[in-house]
Amino acid sequence: MTSTKTRDWLQEAREWIASDPDPATRGELQELIDSEDTEALKERLIAPLAFGTAGLRGIVGAGPGRMNLVTVARASAGLAMQLLASVPEATTRGVVVGRDARNGSDRFARVAAEIFAGHGLPVKWVAGPNPTPVVAFIGRHLGCAGAVVVTASHNPPAYNGYKVYSARGAQIVSDQADQIRAARDGLGAFATLPRVAFADACASGLIEVVADADLDAYLDAIDAQCTAETPPAQVRVVTTALHGVGHAWVEAALARRGHHDRHPVRSQQAPDPGFSTVVFPNPEEDGALDRAELVAARVEADVIVANDPDTDRLCVAARDGDAMTKLSGNELGVLLADWLLSERTRHATLPPKPLVVTTIVSTMMLQKLAEARQARYADVLTGFKWIWDKALADDPDGRSFVFGFEEALGYCVGGAVRDKDGIGAAQVLMELAASEKAKGRTLFDRLHDLYRELGAYASDQVAIVLPGLSGKARIGRVMQRLRDAPPTEIAGARVTTSRDLQGPDADALGLPRSNVLTFWLADGSRVVCRPSGTEPKLKCYLEARADVVGTDTRAALEQARRRISELAETMRALIEATP
Repeated sequence: MTSTKTRDWLQEAREWIASDPDPATRGELQELIDSEDTEALKERLIAPLAFGTAGLRGIVGAGPGRMNLVTVARASAGLAMQLLASVPEATTRGVVVGRDARNGSDRFARVAAEIFAGHGLPVKWVAGPNPTPVVAFIGRHLGCAGAVVVTASHNPPAYNGYKVYSARGAQIVSDQADQIRAARDGLGAFATLPRVAFADACASGLIEVVADADLDAYLDAIDAQCTAETPPAQVRVVTTALHGVGHAWVEAALARRGHHDRHPVRSQQAPDPGFSTVVFPNPEEDGALDRAELVAARVEADVIVANDPDTDRLCVAARDGDAMTKLSGNELGVLLADWLLSERTRHATLPPKPLVVTTIVSTMMLQKLAEARQARYADVLTGFKWIWDKALADDPDGRSFVFGFEEALGYCVGGAVRDKDGIGAAQVLMELAASEKAKGRTLFDRLHDLYRELGAYASDQVAIVLPGLSGKARIGRVMQRLRDAPPTEIAGARVTTSRDLQGPDADALGLPRSNVLTFWLADGSRVVCRPSGTEPKLKCYLEARADVVGTDTRAALEQARRRISELAETMRALIEATP
């Protein structure tokens, strides 16, 4: 590739404009050309969007470094070529295409369908905006060669994305992504891509709308992952879709399981691409549950169930004394794993060697729980694609896999969907909550039982937003500094072991090389540093553990949280000290 110092950004922008069918993105680049804003042009043109933690994701705008019609069309053509070359009977099996309700999602999904049709791949079109896990399920349910969802999940309104599932029903991993990228990078201009107009493809049968019965099959499949015939107690639950696409699906899923005391946040139940009542449409963020908490206070709820906009994540708050307290992703993950591995065995048969999988940035507590429940444990790189890659490597049919989760509120409670699923996880969470309520207990009562058994774990993260090319460069400098001069102690505790997954450490573990550094400390704490795969952030994941003396779990938890605060202060200072 030509050096960035010698590239003619103005000329490259003109060439993009000449092949871009969208007047809005053409106009965006023309304004930058007219103002000779080469830095802004460079950000858009320097490199195409790459397949990251969860597919392509970026700001909607002009150029190969943004999400737009050309980016989606080229990715779809690359995927079509890869499927035709590697998947038997791809021209019979076809591709599922679905979308969320973000700005641009419908146009992007339509152009993807047109490109697949142009390559002779039949399209199963999921009409209207729908949850990501539903589309992922449909792909495997219909035996398709692949599936695509246009979504940016929980990212801010300016973003959109393109998520790809393989014939296995799981997200693509590196090999397939590399093949798609290689095919994409060899393509010509947009106008040269094989393409059939949407209306013409529908008329010819190349695009066919997915039947309601197949959508209902998703609800049947996640129902089968629950065990209780009827809830032993009615849990009063507040639900919010955070302006995403999950409201009707969550309502239907909970109603099917007999949970009738439901109270949706009405102002957030309809899709809204501007996410008008929240600053960020991510239930992890402070303030995201403010409206749900107001409803919970009014109705005296037991639980809040919140989903992100494409409904693949689940956030839960529960009654803790007089307050509604949000469970962290790690806390909820351990609770669900314990339910699936212990009490649930009274009602359903677990596989002979049950497997639970999490990511290298999620809590160490899951491994302790797995050991205590005689289950097998594995950890993988960040991203649910790696969780299911491990599950299918362990058992090609996925039957040994029981549960997987990542600390960023992603959970898979069985094999119905081979990705995180905020709807299926909500069903199982409500089953657990009803079991505890029938005993006069809460989710936090059960969590503190686990602290007494396994120790009190606390976790948090330092996430520094560093946008643009300058931010990307600074993230690189921080990571390089940690490699060149690795800390011997962090917040007063000696570093006993470190691991760099960008080198031989990854090879030794059988993991793909990745830009991740981990430091284990003498006091049992752990720090993991990595750039985000979906946002312009540098993330440091922090965890600490404290023994419970007697039955005083809250004292042990407070000790672990104080340690987390010390680790966070140290890591923030290190990042800020790197120019």
